[in-house]
Amino acid sequence: MTPRRLQKVLVANRGEIAVRVMRTCRERGIATVAVYSEADRDALHVRLADEAVEIGPPPSSESYLVGGAVLDAARQTGADAVHPGYGFLSENAAFAQACGEAGLVWIGPPPEAIRLMGDKTEARKLMQAAGVPMAPGTPDAIAEAAEAERVAGEIGYPVLVKAAAGGGGKGMRVVERPEDFRAGFERATSEAESAFGDGRVYVEKYLVGPRHVEIQVLADAHGNVVHLFERECSIQRRHQKVIEEAPSAVLTPDLRAAMGEAAVQAARACDYVGAGTVEFLLDGGAFYFLEMNTRLQVEHPVTEMITGLDLVAEQIRIAEGEPLGYGQDDVRIWGHAVECRVYAEDVPAGFLPAPGPLLRHRPAAGPGVRVDAGVEEGDEVPVYYDPMVSKLVAWGRTRDEAIARMDRALGEYDVAGVRTTIPFCRYVMGHPAFRSGDFDTGFVAEHFDASALAPSPDAERTALLAAGLEALGRGGAPTNAAGDGARSPTAPAVSRWARRRR
Repeated sequence: MTPRRLQKVLVANRGEIAVRVMRTCRERGIATVAVYSEADRDALHVRLADEAVEIGPPPSSESYLVGGAVLDAARQTGADAVHPGYGFLSENAAFAQACGEAGLVWIGPPPEAIRLMGDKTEARKLMQAAGVPMAPGTPDAIAEAAEAERVAGEIGYPVLVKAAAGGGGKGMRVVERPEDFRAGFERATSEAESAFGDGRVYVEKYLVGPRHVEIQVLADAHGNVVHLFERECSIQRRHQKVIEEAPSAVLTPDLRAAMGEAAVQAARACDYVGAGTVEFLLDGGAFYFLEMNTRLQVEHPVTEMITGLDLVAEQIRIAEGEPLGYGQDDVRIWGHAVECRVYAEDVPAGFLPAPGPLLRHRPAAGPGVRVDAGVEEGDEVPVYYDPMVSKLVAWGRTRDEAIARMDRALGEYDVAGVRTTIPFCRYVMGHPAFRSGDFDTGFVAEHFDASALAPSPDAERTALLAAGLEALGRGGAPTNAAGDGARSPTAPAVSRWARRRR
């Protein structure tokens, strides 16, 4: 592969990951193009980009998920590459292929690797052939409920019925008893069809109380593959991660090496190129392949903090055709890092999205603290997208130091206008199970009491009133690109946003 220096990257995403990618591009002297929906006209990623193109109405199905509109924006602005971030089109093999056919460098894995690993049953068969440990289950999708029920009986209850396509906890049902299997199978199939347009499901043994541990891999186009150790992702709600750390508190050096080698085997099996993550379930000293995410992960900052590598920069170098330039023995773990996802969510109501105006947003700072945010004070957390406000990351020389630093940072983080997951994150940081490292994916169900977080109505009203008065004192509304304090309905589709850099 002949090295090719990129000149202009279109970031096919929004929010904090778009901002994250743009910052690394700027450090490398690469111009950036933002795409945005009507709802994101004044968004931070738009303000930071060198150019920006509006691609559709607020719903992602009419904007960020429309590959043709993104490709049109790339042609219009003369971009020579596309970085998909995560979510949206990042694991869409057809879009990755279309980028290549349009002469654009795709900053991600080959389309065929995305296809293979995106289909859970195909991925399971491939991993089984590659010798990657698998939980007992069916390598193929099962269409008939009766056959699936027979297999479940052979595996032994409880079992997991899981969508063959997609992820994020959708199309997944845990079945504890034989008499509940048919209903669970039908619900999982229906939800998979609704969420992914693909109702195929498979059955595997459900592990009670496992840990969710994933391995970061990097692979170049010259046959070099390394792993960057693990991330512990067991603190979840609704099967979705909310707190991550690196390294895991329970992996021994031998287990770490075995899981790392399995992840490298997985990457080689699908001819992977770029940054990817192989996810495992850890049950005592045994680990089993869960899935491979063929993109950058939300929680990649904790890996960056303990290795000193910029994963976005590595993605770009690999896409430009450069070799990794280092081997497995050159990568080391330095200290410990914890990441808390700050979502606009109503935790006592069951972590329901709680979008709205960010009347006050003053992130924590200080030694060892990093904040990746996609919004600023005065911005809106839109109703249309994932309600993430930011990712708060703390690094320490030891796990205890990282946790103490995170707790301090969470206490300093000042937000008003929306409810957030900050109180929940502080609850976790102070819980004996988390501090000891003795926890699993059932932490929320086993240990969390939402009533302990409920603020008094008077305190909440006082905070919101103070924030509202403060916003009015600043003039009320965030400014548009022209800085006149109001959104301009006639803003051009392609704008010179460079003058708005902050």
